[in-house]
Amino acid sequence: MFQQTIKNFNINFNVLNETNSFSSGDLITGHVSFDLTKETKITSISMALTGRANVHWSTGGGGGRRRRRHRKHHTAKLDFFNFKSVILQENSDTGGTAILQPGRHLFPFTCQLPQGDFPSTFRGVFGQILYSLTVSIHRPWHMAKDFVTELNFVNRINTNQPELHAPLSGSNSMTLCCLWCASGPITMTVSVEKKAFMPGETVKIICQFSNASSRTATPKVALQQKQICYTINKMSKRMVMKNLASVTGEPVSAHTSDVHTAIMLAIPTFAPLTISNCIIIDVDYFIEPQRKSVIRPHSAVSHHSV
Repeated sequence: MFQQTIKNFNINFNVLNETNSFSSGDLITGHVSFDLTKETKITSISMALTGRANVHWSTGGGGGRRRRRHRKHHTAKLDFFNFKSVILQENSDTGGTAILQPGRHLFPFTCQLPQGDFPSTFRGVFGQILYSLTVSIHRPWHMAKDFVTELNFVNRINTNQPELHAPLSGSNSMTLCCLWCASGPITMTVSVEKKAFMPGETVKIICQFSNASSRTATPKVALQQKQICYTINKMSKRMVMKNLASVTGEPVSAHTSDVHTAIMLAIPTFAPLTISNCIIIDVDYFIEPQRKSVIRPHSAVSHHSV
């Protein structure tokens, strides 16, 4: 069988950077390698470079079989590019077939990502953006055997834009309530030095905290990720919120005002980049000021994204 004839197939890239990522316009070079257990006829080895996005979720229905039949499915797909090339192609003078001997074989390849504003690689709850390189080995009277590897594609953003370095601030105000007795408000205002951060960076958050309640409260900030998936016409959408990280500050005593402190929030290295250039997937982030106390909050008046 073909699976027994070819073994240890690998697609190896020449590294461009320390993150093993690629961006639009990059030249991708490397080689494919594999072992053959016997003499094998090969008509061609081809390569396909693709980029696509897709979303899917369902609404309605329930757990029963009848209810599942009434679910409505929402899907959308986008193809950014699909380029094909040949790594090995025998000409008609040799009968269109190469005869490879048993043992190790290595073939170099080169391809180039197209220029364009393509979104970064992303895997979400209801949608994903994937870039892949597929190498196919074609043999006479056999179905092609495909080997797929995913690319870590990054949409490089010009971080020198002035608006990305502008400071931001936001606030959150809450009132504690127990039965008919409401205490004074708890107010937290936070600010950061700039708008754009990269995965692995640490955000210094300056907090101004006032606790007019009768309970000790503890400031807390959380990094929230917002995923929104759309159908092509944007008539339907699905949103997911994920808490990627949170940090708690020092407790603030009751009836205390104008307390200043700094909280250091590390952005996880695995956090995907913001996506705003895909019509079916949006990914955004904001820092939400919160607070902890021993009594459940009655209401959250406001918060401002950072």
